[in-house]
Amino acid sequence: MSPAIPGLKFHHLGFPRAEAGRGEQHLEGLGVHVVPWDSNPFGIEFMRFEGGCEVPDLVRRQPHLAFEVADLERALAGRNVIIPPNRPSDGVRVAFIEHEGLPVELMQFDDPSDPRRAR
Repeated sequence: MSPAIPGLKFHHLGFPRAEAGRGEQHLEGLGVHVVPWDSNPFGIEFMRFEGGCEVPDLVRRQPHLAFEVADLERALAGRNVIIPPNRPSDGVRVAFIEHEGLPVELMQFDDPSDPRRAR
């Protein structure tokens, strides 16, 4: 069993989809287009992937849960990292792990008052 992650907070639910969505944003360099989680009342992020992007099939095909953590490196220790830490936008670092066959996103914000943090 993996150790608990102190301060883990639910952030959003991510769903892959094939069609473009209203308000979609392009994450350059990652080959990913997202409709942000805060654009709807349910905290759902929709993701669309370009053909050549290097996102693992697990993330491209399965919904994911995203959690905010205080220390990303500590949260990743001893886990199966499938997308290493990266900065999809200013002020936040994210990584994906595989947990029991499902993708999980872990997020760390630089600024404790960032309005994108878990509510």
